[in-house]
Amino acid sequence: MKTDKDLQAILWKIDHKGYPAYKDTKGEYQFQQYVFSIDHVQGDPFAAPSRVSFRIPGRIAGFDGGCYETKQRRIAFQDYLLRRIAAKIREYSFRAKGSGKSGLMGISQPGQEILEHSACWVNTENGDITIRMEIGFPANGRTINSQELGKILFDFLPACVRQTLLASSCDRKALDQVLYLADDQQYIREQLEVLGLAAFVANGSLLPRKSGISSLPMKEAVAFTSPESMEVVLELPHRGRLVGMGIKRGVTLIVGGGYHGKSTLLEALELGVYNHIAGDGREYVITDGSAMKLRAEDGRSIQNTDISMFIRNLPSGRDTTSFSTEDASGSTSQAAATVEAMEMGAKVFLIDEDTSATNFMIRDELMQRVVSRDVEPIIPFIDRVRELYEENGISTILVAGSSGAYFHKADTVIQMNRYQPLEITALAKGEALKYPYALEGARKAEAPDFGRIVKRDAGFAKDDRIKIKTGGLDGFSINHETVDMRYVEQLVDSQQLTALAYLIKYMKLHSFDGKRTLGQAVEEICDHMDVKGFGAFCGGDIPGNLAMPRKQELYAALNRCRGLIHIAG
Repeated sequence: MKTDKDLQAILWKIDHKGYPAYKDTKGEYQFQQYVFSIDHVQGDPFAAPSRVSFRIPGRIAGFDGGCYETKQRRIAFQDYLLRRIAAKIREYSFRAKGSGKSGLMGISQPGQEILEHSACWVNTENGDITIRMEIGFPANGRTINSQELGKILFDFLPACVRQTLLASSCDRKALDQVLYLADDQQYIREQLEVLGLAAFVANGSLLPRKSGISSLPMKEAVAFTSPESMEVVLELPHRGRLVGMGIKRGVTLIVGGGYHGKSTLLEALELGVYNHIAGDGREYVITDGSAMKLRAEDGRSIQNTDISMFIRNLPSGRDTTSFSTEDASGSTSQAAATVEAMEMGAKVFLIDEDTSATNFMIRDELMQRVVSRDVEPIIPFIDRVRELYEENGISTILVAGSSGAYFHKADTVIQMNRYQPLEITALAKGEALKYPYALEGARKAEAPDFGRIVKRDAGFAKDDRIKIKTGGLDGFSINHETVDMRYVEQLVDSQQLTALAYLIKYMKLHSFDGKRTLGQAVEEICDHMDVKGFGAFCGGDIPGNLAMPRKQELYAALNRCRGLIHIAG
């Protein structure tokens, strides 16, 4: 293997040459504390920065195996290291000068949630730490300025490593607190199943966010306090006694006046599928990891989905056991989303009345009297919500502000009053007796057919040039085919969408053979990811701008592909 001295010699040789000469630097080099790799060299100083990576052997990094002995500890440890080096890299970015992106030093910037990022990966067998980042190779115009690159590679980067990625530079007490929090959060997740809970919200949690465009906690927010009747006491492995509100499995209704915190609580539960960093205010808000937020999504495409448990007997005679459309209505899109969530194994549905199709959620008694059930194709969610739990084990947590009909169906009713929850189930049930809901119940639904097959696309990679582009949290495109993800609300990092694009690219090339069902293909790749991480769908060339999505979001992305994949009924 070449050494850092060899790299210095190459830089001296190509100084003041045309920018393409930077290609000579590509390869691996042994530095004192790590192996440095230049993986991709940008075409000019105004193009996307060069991709580099480096691997620090575990024996040099010096962290003990306790930092990554379990999956939750490994992810938390990686997140801790990434936040440290990201903060240090920001200090050095653009200190080296030049044209365009010269001197840029960039790496993934984690948010409030703790995700797996490809930018930092720890090998659990030997403790090796791999960091992936980008560097703008400096130039004056399009003439190489290798002296400035030398500052980055031989001064700035080694300093970042020494100060952030070695055990000798870390505050072990602070690191232990990160690992202990991961243990405690995992313990709560395990206790949800033991205690029959869909979610848990600790007393003292700060649920409101700084603003509608910030995920940071709001200063001076009202601290959450559980109603006594819903209190659950947990004995965490490290923190010890923790008291909070346990939301039991079943049907839970969240009601209250406007601006009293109903949607804020639901949003916290939506993102409770992820662990959060200490100090976030939501670090002890834990939701069943399979939970899925459902909403109406006018105009989305649907491919051969069995929506017959909610929509059937269409006047046109169309078959709703294998329904397709390029332009779904609000009610049809929400029906499809509900069945797709069942297909993906969700055990908790999270629904906000404000973002739902009214005619999908409910038909009041007067409307049922005027328009009889036998001429209405839509079976509203209210007629299936108990069945979903009792027959399928799927709980629902629903925010409602205008209709009290769901009081008849709810196991638990929570009223939010000035951001504090009150348990009012008995009161709500008593009042509901005065207002009978339905004339008759809907006939029990047959189980949806999940046997959808994805067709093989032999021409997808004929030219071997598959272009991927991510548009923030709005969506991504593969070969100019756009996948709209705006309304998949549990995605929190644009790098998750980039990973979804890579996953779908891989699955089109390797998984969709015209024989596997959609569910089988997704389960197979998820099993591979559990073992190989990002390497399961990127091979050996893993970019540094990926964050791991959940299985639920992979399903959601596949179901929103227009023209990119073709699902047969």
